[in-house]
Amino acid sequence: MSVSDFIRIREVNVEGKKLTGIEISLPNSPPAVILIGEKGFAMCGLLDIQAAERLGVVAVKVQGVRTVEDMLAKEISDSTSKAREHGLVKGVKLIDVINKL
Repeated sequence: MSVSDFIRIREVNVEGKKLTGIEISLPNSPPAVILIGEKGFAMCGLLDIQAAERLGVVAVKVQGVRTVEDMLAKEISDSTSKAREHGLVKGVKLIDVINKL
């Protein structure tokens, strides 16, 4: 097996904004999903929002996703204080505020 069997990296275009989507297959687990923008990133529920907070980065968490498309359709479940300063807040669909990421 090669790395490409486990990791999918692709460019995602949403409303004229280019982002990088990463989906990582994990054994006995849902995949890890990350969507990277110019100012920050969105992470799936497997990753630690508190670590992102300590680092002072713009980051949001979106839970219950298996793909980048799932992530875009779901609501933000948590965000760092830096993300909240940019309007990336809990309860808002990620697709609706994607230009802030």
